Amino acid sequence: MSTVTRSGDSVPPALRRRWWLAVAFATTVTLATAAALARAFDATAAGRWLLAAVPVAGYQLWFLRRFLGANRPGVSAPPTDPARASRDVSPTLGLANAVTVSRGWLYAAAAGFLLVVPPPQSLWRWGPLVLYGAGAALDAVDGYLARTVGQETELGAKLDMAFDTLGFLAAPLVGVVWGRLPVWYLSLSLARYLFKLGRGWRRRRDKPVYDLPESRVRRPLAGVQMAFITVALCPLVPVSVVWPVAAVVVTPSLLVFARDYLVVAGHLEARASG
Repeated sequence: MSTVTRSGDSVPPALRRRWWLAVAFATTVTLATAAALARAFDATAAGRWLLAAVPVAGYQLWFLRRFLGANRPGVSAPPTDPARASRDVSPTLGLANAVTVSRGWLYAAAAGFLLVVPPPQSLWRWGPLVLYGAGAALDAVDGYLARTVGQETELGAKLDMAFDTLGFLAAPLVGVVWGRLPVWYLSLSLARYLFKLGRGWRRRRDKPVYDLPESRVRRPLAGVQMAFITVALCPLVPVSVVWPVAAVVVTPSLLVFARDYLVVAGHLEARASG
């Protein structure tokens, strides 16, 4: 990322105010959720939920603030002229990015249940399912809005990727802690980070890093994982059904991650149709 994108001079004051509104929104709904948990159970449960949810929400807000300067149309490389960069940055987040930020909070709220396991008869047992499922559903909404109203931005692309990755980590972790998912399912979450680490390692070592071509399977497989994780968190679905299905759905995604890394490392020829 360029210095221009990180420069505070390239971020309009109005956009900074939008960030503070996002902070206020996240703070309000987080405290309201903690208060509801305290009423349903006790202050200890609310505190534990906050202990897991706040770091995830805080990271997302930090990520949003760091890349505010990328709130410009398109997903191409930012201009090298600081004056032009400042002019290109939109002073508003836009509806699509607002939906993505809300989706990020839903994933953070789901992560809060890492340290809180409600009793089986409690309606809060449905919390991770509702929160992650809503976030997964909004994954299609923010992209559709960005395309239809002409609000596709570099910032939106960065937020979408970062929040998807966090969601794929937080929800499966909850599933494992609750006994809904096998621990080896976390290999999918690990694969995402290993792919990014491997690509970054090659760049730091001045090794060639090739672009990934468009793929017909990458996005559909991600959708399958989102749907499966949502179903896996449903209290009504037997664990005896979830675990075998987990092996079936995780395998092709892991193979795609391995293939993609071989492509960016130049060990495998890129194919646009793959």
